Amino acid sequence: MSKQKIAILGGGVSAMTSAFYLTQQQNWQEKYDITVYQQGWRLGGKGASGRNAALEHRIEEHGLHVWFGAYVNSFKTIEAVYDQLARDPNEPLATWQEAFKPHSFVVLQEYVNDEWDTWSIDFPEIPGNPAEGSLDFHFWEVVQFVYVWLKKFIDDLEDKGKQLNKSSKVAVAEDDDEGLLTHFYEQIKDKADDIRDDFAEFKDDLEDSLDHISDHIRLSSLQLGQFLQKRVDDKDLANTKHHSALAFLLRKMKKWLVDEFDDLLEEQDEIRRVYICVDLGLAILTGLLDDKVYDKGFGVLNQYDFRQWLLKSGANDKFSVHSAPVRGFYDLVFGYEEGNFDKPNVEAGVACLAMLRIMLCYRGGVMWKMQAGMGDTIFSPIYQLLSKQGVKFEFFHQVTDLLPGKDLLQQDCIESIQMVQQVTLKDDNKTYQPLVDVKGLDCWPSEPLLEQVVPEQAALITEHGINLEAFWTTWPAVYQAEFDHPLPVMSLQRGVDFDQVIFGISVGGLPHVAKQLLDIDEKLNMTSHKVQTVATQAFQLWLDLPLEGLGWTDIPDSGEEPILSGFSEPFDTWASMDQLICRETWTPELEPKNVAYFCSALPMTHYPPQSDSDFAKQCTLTVKDNAVFKLKHQMFELWPQIASEGEFDWQHLIDPANRIGEQRFDSQYWRANVDPSERYVLSVKGSSQFRLATDETCFNNLYLTGDWIKTGVNAGCVEAAVMAGMATSRAISGYPEQISGEHGFDPD
Repeated sequence: MSKQKIAILGGGVSAMTSAFYLTQQQNWQEKYDITVYQQGWRLGGKGASGRNAALEHRIEEHGLHVWFGAYVNSFKTIEAVYDQLARDPNEPLATWQEAFKPHSFVVLQEYVNDEWDTWSIDFPEIPGNPAEGSLDFHFWEVVQFVYVWLKKFIDDLEDKGKQLNKSSKVAVAEDDDEGLLTHFYEQIKDKADDIRDDFAEFKDDLEDSLDHISDHIRLSSLQLGQFLQKRVDDKDLANTKHHSALAFLLRKMKKWLVDEFDDLLEEQDEIRRVYICVDLGLAILTGLLDDKVYDKGFGVLNQYDFRQWLLKSGANDKFSVHSAPVRGFYDLVFGYEEGNFDKPNVEAGVACLAMLRIMLCYRGGVMWKMQAGMGDTIFSPIYQLLSKQGVKFEFFHQVTDLLPGKDLLQQDCIESIQMVQQVTLKDDNKTYQPLVDVKGLDCWPSEPLLEQVVPEQAALITEHGINLEAFWTTWPAVYQAEFDHPLPVMSLQRGVDFDQVIFGISVGGLPHVAKQLLDIDEKLNMTSHKVQTVATQAFQLWLDLPLEGLGWTDIPDSGEEPILSGFSEPFDTWASMDQLICRETWTPELEPKNVAYFCSALPMTHYPPQSDSDFAKQCTLTVKDNAVFKLKHQMFELWPQIASEGEFDWQHLIDPANRIGEQRFDSQYWRANVDPSERYVLSVKGSSQFRLATDETCFNNLYLTGDWIKTGVNAGCVEAAVMAGMATSRAISGYPEQISGEHGFDPD
């Protein structure tokens, strides 16, 4: 039996994940011949990073990249990559545990009474390896997970209320015309002795509470926990009285919350924050019941925007629906149509499921910080492993078109793949060697290694400042003018160069490289139109003062530095990334004391034709202006030692050229992610229904992969991308059999 030739187009997370799992079965080389075709000089897609050799090999990213401790499939994959690569223990980042470190300190910015307040959250570390977690749970387990957090906040709020003479009584017995409390009590009456033993401190309330549902908020919440444990044990979704009784009690708790605490929210920061957590928890549980998620699955919620759904489910509009945690989630997923911060839009099912998983399923830290660039920690190891195993990589190959055809059975298929060969290597018999050594770590450079390119092309690229990754580029015209012929074109043919195609280019690229496919496949065409993307922006600073020297004072006992979101635009997210300094090659006199990363959505309503080569440059200038504005007019809220309103002390930016004043910013790093494949994939309401499974097009040899296809996440993130890659491998090879969380939107 001849090998199947698999052409993988693109080198992002999904594409590399599919290649990894295709090579995990024994003797895979006897079944498959795999070639990855990558534009430019490096892998990574939106997660690509580079080392700037001209500036101390500093790390330059597309944006801020951290992993959540609930990324079960991602950690499972990267753990296997590092284990199989088996680096020497003396090498830097020899294991995945060295490449990732748990992070627990998260900061949200609240805007209350026309002022910014800092809301710091130090999440508890949960023992365990995130690779061994699970994203699969029953409806009642979801409810129980939320309850555990909810009870903690209810107890905290009740304690704070006591100090202000607030009542702990819940009017549980009012309006119970259907006997729901009787049903509720019948489910838990055998647990009365447990309450007596555990809550003797409530003696006065206790004796009157054991033969019915307590009207004391702390006792009734304990009884709620006992009820939910029974439901987790029996998994009974058929008895509708369970749902009705639970919804009834939640409404009573909500009434207690409003009656006792609504008047304190403007002035009492601590009470407001606990209130928000309780209110959001009650709204989420109420919404899950009202919309019958237990019967219809989380997917039924995707007809609503998340804020719209929270409001419908009873959350306080001013303080909870528009709270820092909710705004922080929109910022996390760049959830703004066209980058317009007045048009927030995230599917409620996607948002709710993601937030629950992030909060309830993590292991180790709620987040994990990479200890070098994302390219260094993710894409270098996977490239090295796949290369060693026999996967071939063809860099500098830009896909320009996929052409359809018919196979012998007259079924639609991909007949040929058109590519431009961007450069000619000096030695046609050798493949491009993409990595550079930085302090013993194999890394991707921020520019191509032109010493491997024929000199006349290398000189031309340098002279004109050509970016070989760019969509809007003058390289074809420059090349034509110099050599009097166009860039070489390759045409890969089905049955000769490939049998199967893995399309690892992002959804934004479909209209540009697959137009004929869209004309044939209406479902794929709808995906292209309905699954939206958004441009993003990022900048990085290297400073000569430590975090405390900038004026940031909120340091937890762990000493962790903040990852902050929910702040003012144009950049709503900031993270202190000092762990990366040791991976760069600064001289002692220039070594930074702090590294700061910023990112946000980038407002963009129109993308011009590819021929408009100035567009990307103008976008980059816009990002620079936005960054300077951020530093001069907004960072005084966080860094008061080096910024005041309208002023920023530019001398604290590390600048090897030692420029003066604002010009020192020119030595920092900023970028606009506007190329079709760089833009972030959104989950606007109603769009999940237009996502396709990896093998759902009408073309029988085409497999889609990326965070834009149908997964159990349906959002732009590493975990969705990994799950997509796993699904692609399974569709071709049958492996892996299981993908944690892939049925997240389906009913139990």
